[in-house]
Amino acid sequence: MTDKKIPSESIGLASDHRGVQLKRELIDFLKSKGVSVTDFGPNSDTSVDYPDYAIRVAEAVSRGEVKQGIVICHTGIGVSVSANKVKGVRAALCHNPEQGELARRHTDANVLALPAGFIDSKQAKVIVERWLSAKFEHGRHEQRIEKIKAYERKG
Repeated sequence: MTDKKIPSESIGLASDHRGVQLKRELIDFLKSKGVSVTDFGPNSDTSVDYPDYAIRVAEAVSRGEVKQGIVICHTGIGVSVSANKVKGVRAALCHNPEQGELARRHTDANVLALPAGFIDSKQAKVIVERWLSAKFEHGRHEQRIEKIKAYERKG
């Protein structure tokens, strides 16, 4: 990790009960980098249903209320599936920094899904930093994203 400021306008974060601690650490990390953060909950480790929280973040991204989102659950799978149901959202489940960077460079992922049960906070911070610092490459990747958007418009 570096001490540089991360480029971002605003980020919404949410988790389920098993991701609350990692979410809190990421909020502190992002704020220390000068990023504007909105916490969409929950605020305790009492059992909750992950779709309720992942969809809140995804809808905020879709409406433009936040530029990007980060969603967290034990495996990252449930929040990823949930967020991807929202029109305009491209959520990517990432377990390592390279995936985080490529999620942005190749798919322009606007939501990052993290598996709290499979990575520690240090790894998560590096993934987030690489994801936020990467730029979409356009080129051949743009036509693929356009196909996804066209399919969304049909539905």
